[in-house]
Amino acid sequence: MASRTGIPPAERATRSKLTQIVSSRTVIRGTLLDRRRRCGNPACHCAKGAGHPALYLILSDGKRQRQLYIPKDWHDRVRQWVDNHHKIRELIDEISEIQWENIKHRQG
Repeated sequence: MASRTGIPPAERATRSKLTQIVSSRTVIRGTLLDRRRRCGNPACHCAKGAGHPALYLILSDGKRQRQLYIPKDWHDRVRQWVDNHHKIRELIDEISEIQWENIKHRQG
């Protein structure tokens, strides 16, 4: 049953979550990649071992792929920003599915 706004409660709740994320959080599209890299110091353990952990943000626009090194003190916040983007995509997909069903049943 639709509320006084004409939007069913499930859709209204999803739209509310989407609005909260978009309006109050930083968002970035991309994929995070954990890598190992060598620092270049021949005396460092990484010269013969697995290397130092490094995080990269990967962004593809269909034509080219860009990579950006993320400093260690930015790891948590960039991970959160990427997670926010994924949550937004999921919520948009939920709204789209609701609209699909509305069209399918000729409602709205």
